[in-house]
Amino acid sequence: MKPTTIEWTDSTWNPVTGCNHVSIGCVNCYAERMAVRLKAMGNPRYSQGFKLRMHEDLADLPLRWIKPQTIFVNSMSDLFHEHVSDEFIKKIFTTMNKAHWHRFQLLTKRPFRMVKMADQLTWSRNIWMGVTIESQRYIHRINLLRCVPATVRFISFEPLLSKVDTETSLEGIHWVIVGGESGLGARSMDKQWVLDIQSMCDRDSTAFFFKQWGGINRKKTGRMLEGKTWDAMPEPLRYPKSENRILHSGVNATPQ
Repeated sequence: MKPTTIEWTDSTWNPVTGCNHVSIGCVNCYAERMAVRLKAMGNPRYSQGFKLRMHEDLADLPLRWIKPQTIFVNSMSDLFHEHVSDEFIKKIFTTMNKAHWHRFQLLTKRPFRMVKMADQLTWSRNIWMGVTIESQRYIHRINLLRCVPATVRFISFEPLLSKVDTETSLEGIHWVIVGGESGLGARSMDKQWVLDIQSMCDRDSTAFFFKQWGGINRKKTGRMLEGKTWDAMPEPLRYPKSENRILHSGVNATPQ
């Protein structure tokens, strides 16, 4: 288990490390910066820097964690990256299916592959699936996310880099996270963009979580919005902890 400072999860599990840029949100990728740092520190898992690697010895790691927790899967990569094999993705899902006492959160910027593989995966109720949307340009990822039969579907608007059309429907989306970019070279986020998304969540009964304003010093800018913190989570799942019911995908078409 690796505890994390990410506000909306308990720990991270990285059976895949490394990635490459696919959209404007990747420009100042924190995982890439961290990989460079870990390589310099001599961490063997990052001996090739940010080059993608599948770590077979970590594929079943959560099964060894007894204490139930919320786990962010692949904070240092993207499980649906084109160079991650179908077989390895299925292996990670099998681990999540077996580890019913944990809750797993996945985020992708590659929703087309996510949808393509949905029918081949077992979507147990402890799997939350999300997409990252950095600007209006990538709003189509919401429709792709709706194709996936996860119990909880969520959007991470982080880093939020532009206004999002307030007419966008969040129907079928259970949770939204909003955050500004942080670190050197961080691009700014307008307060009105955040308030617009918060209003959209109110309108469509979607849980709203405000992570941070970001900037060079994210601790200084904090995470207060309109004088308070916003830490809403999706409604608790009402099923026995020992039960791990399965949802099946209805996806049968190539995403457009």
